[in-house]
Amino acid sequence: AGAFYVFPCIRSSGLSSDEFCERLLYAQKVAVVPGNAFGECGEGFIRVSYCYSLGHLREALGRIRAFLEDCGKKKPILSGMEETQCHANS
Repeated sequence: AGAFYVFPCIRSSGLSSDEFCERLLYAQKVAVVPGNAFGECGEGFIRVSYCYSLGHLREALGRIRAFLEDCGKKKPILSGMEETQCHANS
């Protein structure tokens, strides 16, 4: 059995894991899990499931990008994951 998750660092956003997840859900309707739900060492990270269609992943990443831009932070945490997802279907 395997898992389909990534655990990106969101520290550059300046938000706690809980704040990031709550604001992302409210602002962009994207649900992710705060890293601190997995222990104290998880603070500053979020857990993102990628067990969805490529279309859903692209939509979610676009919304996360918009959220980060609204926060004044330009997506340093997701650029690698987004590149992988976008080129997977090319």
